[in-house]
Amino acid sequence: MRKALTGIRVLDLSRILAGPWATQNLADLGAEVIKVERPGVGDDTRSWGPPFVKDLQGNETSDSSYYLSANRGKKSVTIDIATEAGQALVRTIADTADILVENYKVGDLARYGLSWQDLSRTNPRLIYCSVTGFGQEGPYAKLPGYDYLFQGLGGLMSVTGLPDDQPGGGPMRTGIAICDALTGGYATSAILAALHQRHATGRGQYLDIALMDCAVALTSYHAMNYFVGERLPARLGNGHPNIVPYEVFRCSDKHMIVAVANESQYRKFCEAIDRPDLAESADFVSSSKRLLNRDRLVAVISDELAKRTADEWTALFQQRGIPCGPINTIPDVFNDPHVVHRQLKVDIPHHPTGRPVPSLRSPLRLSDSPVDYDMPPPTLGQHTLDVLAEICHCTPEQISALREQGIV
Repeated sequence: MRKALTGIRVLDLSRILAGPWATQNLADLGAEVIKVERPGVGDDTRSWGPPFVKDLQGNETSDSSYYLSANRGKKSVTIDIATEAGQALVRTIADTADILVENYKVGDLARYGLSWQDLSRTNPRLIYCSVTGFGQEGPYAKLPGYDYLFQGLGGLMSVTGLPDDQPGGGPMRTGIAICDALTGGYATSAILAALHQRHATGRGQYLDIALMDCAVALTSYHAMNYFVGERLPARLGNGHPNIVPYEVFRCSDKHMIVAVANESQYRKFCEAIDRPDLAESADFVSSSKRLLNRDRLVAVISDELAKRTADEWTALFQQRGIPCGPINTIPDVFNDPHVVHRQLKVDIPHHPTGRPVPSLRSPLRLSDSPVDYDMPPPTLGQHTLDVLAEICHCTPEQISALREQGIV
């Protein structure tokens, strides 16, 4: 079955997470993604273990689970782009590509003749996406940076964590590299928009995607609360700045989440916990009133929910259409009947180790061009010979010479 991006070639000069996340999305949608890596080393995240992939004998390979998370569906080619011969090979691939994604520091690829200005001269249809920490312009443009830094600089950590006056209070990062993943998602959207634009104009374009921009965009309603109400957002732990009750509560056995987002749900919730008076109280009768009297209401609800188990409350609330749920561990997630039904864990066959590689199903579900999972993350340089022969038209003798010189 033809995939959505069948016939689209992507030259992937990115590593770590944000860029590879974007190119994995494109690979899932059917693009041919050629990932260029350093000979003998590869993407930095290949070594970010343990755990590492194991072969059929149970021995660890050189590829970490972290690397597996963002590189399925790609072809790996090893090329030393610091050499003139390596740069020539990359230019040859770029001339055949529809999209290029890179996350080098600002100006680095220009030193190798691989900038947007260089490559668009010979391939004006090329969509060139640069993913950097701070973008191509501005006082911080040339500074290095990782996800953690942007969670702080972008304001996310100022609204994540417990209040300062509570035990364990203070700024807290999210448990995943959320700025990297978000930036990869924004980069994917920008690339697909540029592809659509190219259908109309016949021309590619340059895309400047910055982690800092994406982190600031993620502040969303917190920023708007500040702009509109001149109210400095604060850390509320598991609470919500605009909705109450919308947080974690301790039941008699464990914690659960209650997310009551409108008046109908609130009235049903009050009935479910046998406290209809809370729906009629002048202090809690509207969303704005509940927000003003958050501490008092949360204290009452906490006392009520502590009387039953989380499973008992979950069954009761779900019967009434009240959003709620447990706080699952990762094993809990993949034992959840809904997750099992949606097949959110997949095993990709045909890995060079001889055993299937686990992966997460893409959330991109298309009825006529579904994602398939027949290409696991590549081993380092797995496709070098094929790409050099088929795209760069290198002879076996030329490839041998390039290998002897350490260029591929």
